[in-house]
Amino acid sequence: MLEIKALTCIKQDRCLFESLNFSLLPGQIMQVEGPNGAGKTSLLRIISGFSRPDEGNVLFNNQNVTDDYDSFAESLLFIGHKTGVNLQLNAYENIQHWLGVHSYQCDKDEIYRLLGKLGLVGLEDVPVRTLSAGQQRRVALVRLWLNQAKLWILDEPFTALDKCGVAMLQSRFQEHLDGGGSILLTTHQDLTSSFDSLQTLVLEYRH
Repeated sequence: MLEIKALTCIKQDRCLFESLNFSLLPGQIMQVEGPNGAGKTSLLRIISGFSRPDEGNVLFNNQNVTDDYDSFAESLLFIGHKTGVNLQLNAYENIQHWLGVHSYQCDKDEIYRLLGKLGLVGLEDVPVRTLSAGQQRRVALVRLWLNQAKLWILDEPFTALDKCGVAMLQSRFQEHLDGGGSILLTTHQDLTSSFDSLQTLVLEYRH
C-alpha cells in the first residue's frame, strides 16, 4: 500500500533522516519512535503530502503521490498535533462540517453516540474553544469511526486519553487493520502486546 523510497529531510541545515526506506502493507501498523527532534512529525507530514522531502519519493499503490495527490488524499486520514477542529464551532458542528467536506453521510443520533463514546457527553453543543486540549483531541478522533480511508497517519493519537479511552482506540485500530487498512503513527504508548502486525521504525537524533 505505502512505499517510502530514499526519503531525506533537512531542516535548518540539519539532516533529520537520510535515504529512508520502508513499506507498509494492508493490515499492518507501524510505530515511529525516536527522541524529540529526530523528525517523527516531519516524516508523517512529508508522507501525508503537507511537506516536501529534500530527496526521495512516497508511493501509494505503486504510484508516486505527487502524480495524483487528490486520489491519494481520498485514501488518507491524517490527524496531527493540530487537531483540525474549528474552535468557534461545537463538537457536533465540527463533525458535520468534516462529513460534508468528505461527502460522507452520518445521521445525528450516530454522531451524538460517537461523541458520547469518546467521553464528550454533555459537551456536544458547547464551543470547542471552551474544551480542554484533551477533549478537543477527542472531537478530532471521532473521525476514526466515520472515515472510509485505508491509510491512517496519526501523530500522538493517545494524548490525554485515560485507560478506557486507550483501550477503545486500540480496538478501533484493530478493526481498521482487520478490514485491510494500514496505520502509521507516533505514540509514547506501548503497543507491542496489542498488535500482531506491529512494526517499529526508529529515527535517531542527528547532531
